[in-house]
Amino acid sequence: QVQLVESGGGLVQAGGSLRLSCAASGIISSIISMGWYRQAPGKQRELVARMPSGDGTLYADSVKGRFTISRDNAKYTVYLQMNSLKPEDTAVYYCNVVAYTGSEPGDYWGQGTQVTVSS
Repeated sequence: QVQLVESGGGLVQAGGSLRLSCAASGIISSIISMGWYRQAPGKQRELVARMPSGDGTLYADSVKGRFTISRDNAKYTVYLQMNSLKPEDTAVYYCNVVAYTGSEPGDYWGQGTQVTVSS
């Protein structure tokens, strides 16, 4: 099993910045991808950014140019730097890791961290 611990959410004014962190622990053979999703009240969970272990970092159109995803592979940690935040970025942000812990890949989720952007 893989455990994910998120941190860094909070309340910020529009135009401000926050940095989310997510540390993975457990018996991990290899990581396929690490990323962030978010879910606003009354809406479906959506992809924010995902970084596979190879090439091909993906961002939602709504965050391109404002958010940056990065990884520290030695620490099994993924970060989300969020700049120029807007009220519509308000949501619960979830870390996601796809990783091998045995012969089959598993899909793991953090507990979620609230990000609130005031206007």
